[in-house]
Amino acid sequence: MTNQSSAKALAGGWGWVIVVASFLCQFLAYGSPMSVGVLYPEWLDTFRQSKGMTAWIGSLVSGFGLIASPICSACVTNFGARPVTVFSGVMVSGGLMLSAFAPSVQFLIFSYGTVVGMGCGLVYAATVTITCQYFDKHRGLALGIITTGTSVGGFICATFQKVLVELYGLEGCLLIMGALALNIMACGGLMRPLNFPEYFLKQKAALERTTEQKDTHHEKPPVKEESINKNTLSSMGKGLTVSDLLMSSDTKDPLSYEKNFLGSSSLVKTIKNNKHTYSKYIDTTAELLQDRVFVALCMAIFLFDIGAFPPVLFIEDVARSSGHSDGTCLVPLVSIVAVMAGAGKLILGILTDCKFVNSLYLYTFTIVGSGVALLVTPIAKNYAALAVLSGVLGFFSGNWSIFPYVTTKIVGMDRLTHAYGILMFFGGSGIVLGPPVVGWIYDWTESYNMAFFFSGACVLLAGFSLLLAALPCWDKPKKDHPRPDIKYTSNCDKVASVA
Repeated sequence: MTNQSSAKALAGGWGWVIVVASFLCQFLAYGSPMSVGVLYPEWLDTFRQSKGMTAWIGSLVSGFGLIASPICSACVTNFGARPVTVFSGVMVSGGLMLSAFAPSVQFLIFSYGTVVGMGCGLVYAATVTITCQYFDKHRGLALGIITTGTSVGGFICATFQKVLVELYGLEGCLLIMGALALNIMACGGLMRPLNFPEYFLKQKAALERTTEQKDTHHEKPPVKEESINKNTLSSMGKGLTVSDLLMSSDTKDPLSYEKNFLGSSSLVKTIKNNKHTYSKYIDTTAELLQDRVFVALCMAIFLFDIGAFPPVLFIEDVARSSGHSDGTCLVPLVSIVAVMAGAGKLILGILTDCKFVNSLYLYTFTIVGSGVALLVTPIAKNYAALAVLSGVLGFFSGNWSIFPYVTTKIVGMDRLTHAYGILMFFGGSGIVLGPPVVGWIYDWTESYNMAFFFSGACVLLAGFSLLLAALPCWDKPKKDHPRPDIKYTSNCDKVASVA
């Protein structure tokens, strides 16, 4: 692509088509996983397994993509956003359709939890990366539009899946959702790359080197017969023939020799290069773990996701088991959580841009608010109270939109990519472990009261520990070593790798 067309793309142009396609990709990929709470009671009735075992399905589909985010980012970097999006559409659609024929919960853990979860992670990495490449001036607006696709998908698909289950059963619902997810591949076809991916560049360079080596091989001067005749007499005594000499001359071919040499030295070069990379990674990680606030943030996101994510999965079963859910419920609780999460992302993002608002304290406030709402949930006496609490939990769960700002404030822009990868690992681990733990507590106590008290306690512990670590009084002895100022950049690679 020329410089003129590239500049036009960064100013908008085809980029808005990318925004629409990326929005639809996230809508189709995350629609079912974000409303998995509607399917959870159906799986309980179908397979008659414990709530703890069944909860692994919903926890993995949301957490596996976060844990595997470095792999997803590497795939986008090496192969490009378009092929990764197409492949992710195959994974999401195939996982949903396989789940329709699942004979057990263990199979659903693989098909729905792992396959669909990995596909969602690939979709997220690809869509955010290609959007960052196409936008410079309006990048924040573009990212805000495409990331709302998850919330809109969860809001619409919650009601849609509920209707599909009533009309066609659980199997028909998953088959239809899988068929709709095939449109991800069509949306991926619109993602025209601005730059060639690394894998293509490597293959092109290797092909050019091979062509040059073949040309050099064809231009090699022929072996003179006189030199062969002279060597024949001296070699006959050693039992060598002319054919042996010709074979030995072929083994000294520069091309074959270079291949053998490269083959033997490539492993050594790879080890040396990786040794430097791993050493740098370990050193950077050690420096980050020496930061008190960063360590507190790691523990906070881990505890927050252990406690705050299970309500998204269990809230429908809570309403049903307590007798609050009946035919008068027009909107599922999961839909309320999803739409309020979208509103929370927008409002909290706007508040973060205000100069008088401290993003770290705002993030801490959302954690504490979620903890209080979780502690109050067991005493809700009707469906309306559960709906209000679901809205509050959904709104505060929108703090994911300000999480990159908080991370940037703590570690700076230069180390944002590295730090965000570590934090996503802790967050994904919390999402994976949270629902099974809460489900096991219900299986042990046969009540959601203790389960939600446990979730609320974890979230409150996360909020207060982060608040305590972020207090400025701890930094008084370290006035000589102030935290470096944040330097904002328009580098697409850093933003893309963070995503």
